[in-house]
Amino acid sequence: MSTTQLAVDTLRFATAGSVDDGKSTLVGRLLHDSKSILSDQLEAVTQASRGETPDLALLTDGLRAEREQGITIDVAYRYFATPRRRFILADTPGHVQYTRNMVTGASTADLAIVLVDARHGVVEQTLRHAAVTALLRVPHVVLAVNKMDLVDYDRAVFDRIVADFAVPSATAIPLSALAGDNVVERSTRMDWYEGPTLLDHLETVQVAAEPASAPSRLPVQYVIRHGELRLYAGQLTSGTLSVGEAVTVLPSGRITTVTAIDRLGTPVERAAAGESVAVSLADELDISRGDLIAPTGQAPAPTQDVVATVCHLHDRPLSTGDRVLIKHTTRTVKAVVRDVPGGELAANGIGRITVRTAEPLALDPYAASRRTGSFLLIDPADGATLTAGMAL
Repeated sequence: MSTTQLAVDTLRFATAGSVDDGKSTLVGRLLHDSKSILSDQLEAVTQASRGETPDLALLTDGLRAEREQGITIDVAYRYFATPRRRFILADTPGHVQYTRNMVTGASTADLAIVLVDARHGVVEQTLRHAAVTALLRVPHVVLAVNKMDLVDYDRAVFDRIVADFAVPSATAIPLSALAGDNVVERSTRMDWYEGPTLLDHLETVQVAAEPASAPSRLPVQYVIRHGELRLYAGQLTSGTLSVGEAVTVLPSGRITTVTAIDRLGTPVERAAAGESVAVSLADELDISRGDLIAPTGQAPAPTQDVVATVCHLHDRPLSTGDRVLIKHTTRTVKAVVRDVPGGELAANGIGRITVRTAEPLALDPYAASRRTGSFLLIDPADGATLTAGMAL
């Protein structure tokens, strides 16, 4: 199976929602009813549950502190599969102070599930999470109206919440994670709902990393030397690359031609997005890790002045004048933060900043490419991740 096929058959999704909207129970129900948990796990949860029935929320409470405090404190990744698709789930916490964790979980997601408690409707944190999914350009959003059992499965409640959410492209599903309605099994108590169950939607929603028509981008990860021969290896993040194609190497701007493409030890004439390849070029150029190979005429313009929307992840605020490292694809360079609105951005803060880099970066707008349009700011002193950025 090719890397591309693997990518198509795997759905990455993230859960989000306010505190106590039922994320852990929903994930537990999804794993339980899709038969994605082992019998010993279920037995342990059953024994730990206080009631007669298993508390499915405990299936996702993998952190001791989470159990002790009753909250989810980090992004927990879960892996499961059904006969129709594999899944990578990022289970993110709901508290306002952990919005940055939602950013981390959703940054690579194909789909985000935003939960709403049917009793409380759309609240401020719901809108915040909807804004983050839009900011990160998550391709698909599911509005999961949970706890419908507590509003007598009332269609009017569901319709009102859908109208308040105001994200026209979202797929809205009424469900009860506790009772199992419309999570994996179709509810018999909401005959008025004719859409898919949550699992049906997750199994069938169409996903694609980047459009095949997008310009190709090959960040160089390794330079492989065989005597006089040099191969430049990395993962093609978008588009296609063919033997004989004219390419530009950035940031130097030198132009050359692809003479061979190797994919997992097999010579091929063409590679596609998602595939890991090694290419050889017609000219001997000074190429190293961090350079970008792109089709001539469709290459991004290198810049040292980066304007971006960012979410600050670290407890220490980001301030104007901070000296940082900026990591973009496989390239890391020194930089200084030139402008932060108000002079400072606190943890979980979202804003537009300007960064001046010591060397040119070949950034695409994030709207054009989630991979080559994003970057991280790193503390050069201790290597801590400070800020996630999306280039404008």
